[in-house]
Amino acid sequence: MGRAGIVMRRVGFCCLLLLALSARAPAALEQGARDAFAALLLESGLRLDARDDLVEVPVLGDAILPYEHALRHASGRLELRFIVRPLARITIEYEDPHNAAPEPNHLFPLLFESMTNALSVDGADTPSTVFTEAEAKRSFNADWAAVAAFDVDPDYAGGFRNALLVAMHKNELADAYTLFLYDDYTEAKPLIDASLAILHFAPVDAR
Repeated sequence: MGRAGIVMRRVGFCCLLLLALSARAPAALEQGARDAFAALLLESGLRLDARDDLVEVPVLGDAILPYEHALRHASGRLELRFIVRPLARITIEYEDPHNAAPEPNHLFPLLFESMTNALSVDGADTPSTVFTEAEAKRSFNADWAAVAAFDVDPDYAGGFRNALLVAMHKNELADAYTLFLYDDYTEAKPLIDASLAILHFAPVDAR
């Protein structure tokens, strides 16, 4: 890997850590969590659809990658965790006198890779697929979207063994992620399909 690649990887992990820290607040672990998350969605131009078969569960403190909201399917076979990162909050630590620091609006592929690496079991495969521009727009009203599947770090997953991470990016607004946690893919697949785009960017006139 060349020096530029090493630098960018370092930037990705630095941003991942800084984003995780900056997006959290004590309210996310207290009574104001729901209001704090609603405000975060509004700031990011996002919408979370309501589902009768999904119930809110407490957000747990985590050292790997904090998240802001969580839902669990009534069957107990699937948990959804939501990670929202407004671009305006991104702080970049960058050390390279020969190049300008990357803009927050251009970091989404690197952050997606960093997240999958951070959440997956060491050495596990993390196959991913990038949506076409049309698919990203149609499914999430996003400018970019991707999905990755992997064996998830058990310390993060609270008992689940597998994960599907959906990432989406909207220019000038935010990066957002839905993490689906499950054990049996055959059982979880129809539940995932039904809520794959439960988090998405709202149309401009609906914000």
